[in-house]
Amino acid sequence: MDSKDTYRTLKQISKGVYREKGSKFIAIALPVYSEFEVNEQLKSIRREYHDASHWCYAFRFGNNKLIFRFNDDGEPSGTAGKPIFGQILSNDLNNVLIIVVRYFGGTRLGVSGLINAYRTAAKEALSTAEIIEKTIDDICRIDFDYQYMNDVQKILKEIKVTQQSQNYDKRCSIVFRIRKNKTDEIISRLKKINNATVELLETL
Repeated sequence: MDSKDTYRTLKQISKGVYREKGSKFIAIALPVYSEFEVNEQLKSIRREYHDASHWCYAFRFGNNKLIFRFNDDGEPSGTAGKPIFGQILSNDLNNVLIIVVRYFGGTRLGVSGLINAYRTAAKEALSTAEIIEKTIDDICRIDFDYQYMNDVQKILKEIKVTQQSQNYDKRCSIVFRIRKNKTDEIISRLKKINNATVELLETL
């Protein structure tokens, strides 16, 4: 597969646990695709582990892996979110959120102890995860006159796109999903159809 339009992510949720001097660190790793999903998952985990002392996390998503954040949630700066994020980077993952929930055991671990605990908990969650490779896809829309329906469908079938919605009238439109490395080819071919317009809507 072309590495330029693929990325590594998690197939489903996975968990890991690490204990140190009475403190318990529960790591939850799961796939996410938007900041809205991140916020909803954080709310859910805080409800589930409502009696914990900290809910630290890190995430990365987006077409170019440029959307990321890590949070220490009250732990000393740099001791929680950053080591969690380090595990995302070292496994070259994208569209992933890792939350580490801490139950304080009464003994302070110090800066190096905290860094090790959060890093190890995140590592444990990823060690049992099923990592998969997915393609980066574009969502496009073509608008065209009904008389050219057969021409449009012939191209869409040849390049094997996934049609997501259709509107057939005198002026028709089809929204479709296609692997990014084939986008230029299909747009070029579709634009040759008389009076057709093609628009790139978003990249996933």
